[in-house]
Amino acid sequence: MKTLLTGYRVSDLERSERFYRAIGFREIGRVALGDGTTLIMLNLPGDGDVVTLELVYAPAAGALVVGNGFSHIAVQVDDVAATVEELARQGIACGPIEYPDGANGPVVSNLRDPDGYQMELVQWPPGHADDMTSADFR
Repeated sequence: MKTLLTGYRVSDLERSERFYRAIGFREIGRVALGDGTTLIMLNLPGDGDVVTLELVYAPAAGALVVGNGFSHIAVQVDDVAATVEELARQGIACGPIEYPDGANGPVVSNLRDPDGYQMELVQWPPGHADDMTSADFR
């Protein structure tokens, strides 16, 4: 297993883009979801082509309040089903196993830590690189 990226919920996408660009982050990819949510994948020059930070603009989620600005941590696993099963044996409940891009895409399941922070378990499809890169957004 390894951590893939950290996602932060933002209240003003343009303002956040300006801020992170000023620090030195660059956009690797962008995803617009049907409910008005936009995801912007970023990294720093030393990260090569690897996404390290995801900005999550989700206006349907309501006003951003300090304390709920954190979206999720994505953690790569070899086998989501086996991981969910092992976590269940330890008393940790996971959400349903999902295929957001269909049968040939990644496999995911979400869970929350004791404080309610979300974690996404991700299993890449066969042949996918170990990291999330700009190729995932082409």
